[in-house]
Amino acid sequence: MHEEFPTSITIDDVTLMLIVQPKAVKNINVRLCDQTLRVSVPLHLSPDMLNQVLPDLARRLLRRQRTRYINSVIDALALARQVALRFPQPLAVSDVQFTTNQTACWGSYSTRTHAIRLNAVLRLMPAWVMEAVIAHELAHSIHANHSPAFWSLLRSVCPDTDRANAFLEGVNWLARAWENLPAIERAQLTHTSDKKGNTPA
Repeated sequence: MHEEFPTSITIDDVTLMLIVQPKAVKNINVRLCDQTLRVSVPLHLSPDMLNQVLPDLARRLLRRQRTRYINSVIDALALARQVALRFPQPLAVSDVQFTTNQTACWGSYSTRTHAIRLNAVLRLMPAWVMEAVIAHELAHSIHANHSPAFWSLLRSVCPDTDRANAFLEGVNWLARAWENLPAIERAQLTHTSDKKGNTPA
C-alpha cells in the first residue's frame, strides 16, 4: 500500500493544514500562511522521513509567526522607556521585543544595542510584573550581579520588585508541577483563582 503524506499536523495545540508537494529540490522547504503549512519535498523523500523532521520545522515557523503577532499588538517600548527614566542616570532603550524561544530567563538587555528582549508569556501577566522584569534587566547594566547595591537600586526604581519576584517564583513552580498534579488539585487551583479577593481557609 502506498504511504500518503500527512494532510495536517498539530504543534503546541495548533492544528495546521498541510499541502505537501514533491518537487525537484534538494531540501525540504516550508512556508507558513495563516493556518496552512506548504511543504516542498525532494522527489525521493518518504512520508516517514518527512514526519521525522516536520514537527521541528513547523514549531519554528509557528513561534516566529506568534512573535510577529505579539510584537504588533503590544507596545512595550513606551513602558520600558518610562522605567528607564526612573534611574538616577536615565538609560537608553532602543527596542523591546517579545520572544517565544527565551526559556532560561524572563528578559535581557543589551548595553551595546540598548534592546530589551522579554519572554512572551510576560504579556499575559499583570503589567507591574513586566515592569519589574524590565527594571531588573536595566539595573543589570549598572550592577552585573545581584549584590546589595543592585537590589537597593532596583527597589528604588521599582517598588513592586519583591512582589513581582514572588509572583514569578509561583509561576515557575506551577509550570513545573502542573503536569504532575492530580486532577482534583488542578481543579482546586483553577476554582480558587476564580474567587478573587478570597483568602484560603
